Amino acid sequence: MAIDRRQSIIQAATKSFSLFGYKATTMDQVAKLANVGKGTIYTFFKNKEELFDEIVSSMIMEMKEAADQVMDRDRSFFENAHQALYCILEFRKQHQLMIKLTQEEKEMGTPAVQEVMERVEIAIVSYIKQKIEAAIQKGEIRECDPEITAFLLIKMYIALVSDWEKRHEPLSKEMIAQLIEFYLLRGLSM
Repeated sequence: MAIDRRQSIIQAATKSFSLFGYKATTMDQVAKLANVGKGTIYTFFKNKEELFDEIVSSMIMEMKEAADQVMDRDRSFFENAHQALYCILEFRKQHQLMIKLTQEEKEMGTPAVQEVMERVEIAIVSYIKQKIEAAIQKGEIRECDPEITAFLLIKMYIALVSDWEKRHEPLSKEMIAQLIEFYLLRGLSM
């Protein structure tokens, strides 16, 4: 029963953060949505920050799992990197909480949200860095700084998927892969 209440609180808080953002979400709202007393929330979480942290940690794990699912051992590092990055960016564009947090960060600059968005980026860089390190170990790509390479890959994807679309026709998934390979990945080839 306690686990059901905890999960109910997490689901209610996720819904509230997704609808209203971090700043506008209150523990009273969460209690009402979860159909529990406010005191019940505090038996599981010290405060709103701890509850938010739990939700963000789950969201990051969900994003990594989604990226892992598109990986295929029979494909090259380049193909898998493209699939994983595209999946991560699609997740960020479609996940309701990520959409609301991105909006709140831009419009209000809420410090807690800025920290979370930085944490998400660090998690993505770390994930891609691990894939790059594995590719170096296998001899699929040449020796490089995995963290800088992961950072550049992500920034290029964001630029080509999001920033480019602000003034141009959207690029196809295939065109993005070709551009990444042409400008960055060929330099890593053995």
